[in-house]
Parts: sequence; C-alpha cells; structure tokens
Amino acid sequence: MLKPDAVQRSLMGEILGRFEKVGLKVVGVKFVIADEKRLWVHYNKDDAWYLKKGTKIVEDKTAAGLKVEKEAIEYGKDIIGALVKYMTAGPVLQFALEGNEAIAVVKKLVGSTEPATSDVGTIRGDYTTDSYAICSVDDRAVRNLMHCSDNAEDAARELELWFGKDELVDYRLLVEEMLYDVNLDGILE
Repeated sequence: MLKPDAVQRSLMGEILGRFEKVGLKVVGVKFVIADEKRLWVHYNKDDAWYLKKGTKIVEDKTAAGLKVEKEAIEYGKDIIGALVKYMTAGPVLQFALEGNEAIAVVKKLVGSTEPATSDVGTIRGDYTTDSYAICSVDDRAVRNLMHCSDNAEDAARELELWFGKDELVDYRLLVEEMLYDVNLDGILE
C-alpha cells in the first residue's frame, strides 16, 4: 500500500514500476481513502509489540531531554494511532502483486521500515530520510512511503481485508515465459 506521502509526492508510478521491472505482476489496484476501523485491523498489533515500541520511544524522549508523560505501552499504542491518523489523511494506493518469492522481493526492494537506515537502492532509502527518533519527538507516524506484508500469513489476511475476490485479476503476462519457463519452449516460434 502506498501511503499518503508517496501519493502526494507523485511517486506512485515510479514505485509500481520498480516492482514490475523485477518481474512481479500487478493483479489488483485500488485508489482509496482508507477507513480507520479497517486500518486498526490491518496493523493487528498485540501488547508485547506496543510495549517494545513504546519502550524505545521513552528512551528517545529521555535522550532528547523531553518529559515522559505516560507508560511505555501507551506510547506504543500511539504509534498505531498516529499511523491510522496519517493513513486516513489522504488517498492511498493499494495493490496486490504476484510472482516468485513476491513477499521477499517486495521487502528487499522496499527496504527497512525506518527510512533513515534503509539501504541505498531501496525505495525507502532512495526517496525519504525520515527516522523513528524524529517521529518520537514530533509524536507522528514515520513517513516511509509504503506498507508491505511481512510474511505469507499477513499478506493473505491483508488481501482479504482490502480486496474482494472479484477485485484480483488472474491473467498471464508474456514475460512470465522468460521468467519461469524452464526450457524456454516456444521462444523461437
């Protein structure tokens, strides 16, 4: 899902093009204003996650000389709250991709969640420099251009949440022969 910062910076085509250039196939696309309730379900975090992330925020605030005003777990919950607020602030581009090792390929191309530490050559590393530390101080969501699924289970859950079965298209690209046909049968035909 391309977040509002990617949409507002006119990076949709550039980012989708990176996935197509490595051989992934776009099978679904929706341009929407995401709804708050569905975003909370989408992010699907538990108390252990909230506590871990909130503890880091407390450390960042303390290091910056700022006052810590609540328990770490509440700061962790604020992360998702800020993400939901940000993700509903403008349109997002939702899309589904297929291909060999699609999840791993997408994660490699996107880069780490924190843009400031993402490798050069990744989408986040090339197009943004936001950091967790500044987001903690500013009490806002990290602007890292996009969301990508972490694993097959998350991808299946997220696809079901955002796309109806009739919104994903099953089709064949001619380039699939080059990418996946073992014998390259028919190339000279």
